[in-house]
Amino acid sequence: MLQNNPELKSKIDQLWNKFWAGGISNPLTAIEQITYLLFMKRLDELNQKKQADAEWTGESYAAKFSGVWIPPEYRNHANPEQYAIEKRTLRWSEFKHKQAEDMLQHVQTKVFPFLKDMNGTGSHFTHHMKNAVFIIPKPALLVEAVKTIDEIFAIMEQDSQEKGQAFQDIQGDVYEMLLSEIATAGKNGQFRTPRHIIKLMAELVRPQLGHRIADPACGTGGFLLGSYQFIVTQLAVKAGQKDLKSDEDGFIRTSAHPSPQRSLRMLERFCKKL
Repeated sequence: MLQNNPELKSKIDQLWNKFWAGGISNPLTAIEQITYLLFMKRLDELNQKKQADAEWTGESYAAKFSGVWIPPEYRNHANPEQYAIEKRTLRWSEFKHKQAEDMLQHVQTKVFPFLKDMNGTGSHFTHHMKNAVFIIPKPALLVEAVKTIDEIFAIMEQDSQEKGQAFQDIQGDVYEMLLSEIATAGKNGQFRTPRHIIKLMAELVRPQLGHRIADPACGTGGFLLGSYQFIVTQLAVKAGQKDLKSDEDGFIRTSAHPSPQRSLRMLERFCKKL
């Protein structure tokens, strides 16, 4: 199916690339975190569908996101109700509208713990999820991942309606695509270095204009670009540029020298050294 739907394959590739760019370069860790997000999305969708079906048929249905939830660590307190959280705030369709910082904190401290405890402390699900950890590090990555997963589900739903394929089968194809990325990375030795590690290493090595810089395991040229950005930033600082700010990784970086002509000459010189 994915071979016949380049749009869906492109979205899955985008999702992988966003996790790598966001600092999660290990494919196993990436697919673990992606799976958690897919589960959050699918759980909300299924719950809404079952609620609508129950209203249509007049049957009773205990919605997953109705009522309140008290985290396990507060249940033995004298007044546990003060720690109660409205379950509706834990659903995908609710938290996806939050601002980036608020969304990450909300998912880390409330949504994910709720999922782990969803079937009760004694359930098999909770037992197998006890060591699960939500480790998406940056608010921007979570926002982008949520947006991309929404787009993936929209394409899956459209495919299901237009081609008559069961949604579960399409979802299975998506997981196969995600798993194939792990196999490809492992087979080819393609484990990319996260950007914040590249910036840290450039900060430690402190390359200077005129140095010879080599990256024997160069893939996409991350270390070469990181070295170039470090050098340009240092020149900008020496030139008196005052408006430089730390990026999302906590490093001061710029790709443009105050003098465009000098920056272009430096880039040409830098490339000739490679």
